[in-house]
Amino acid sequence: MTHLAPLRTRLEESFTPLACECSLNGDGTLTVRLYHRESGEVDLVVSGMSVDSVRSEESIAKLIDELRYELENIPLHRSES
Repeated sequence: MTHLAPLRTRLEESFTPLACECSLNGDGTLTVRLYHRESGEVDLVVSGMSVDSVRSEESIAKLIDELRYELENIPLHRSES
């Protein structure tokens, strides 16, 4: 979806070096997936968001803050190198 491209770009800029995938679900909700480009390892998936909830700059900034909080506070089950 081309209207999701600006959201994806904004999220990737905010969460570098992670990549972002934004997809529109059949029920009209949005799923955002933050992952490592090289390995494909997923750090966070959030789904069920209303597309209308991320249309303004303010709402996108709020989403970024919420995703940042989730990334910082979820336990990651990765082996340390």
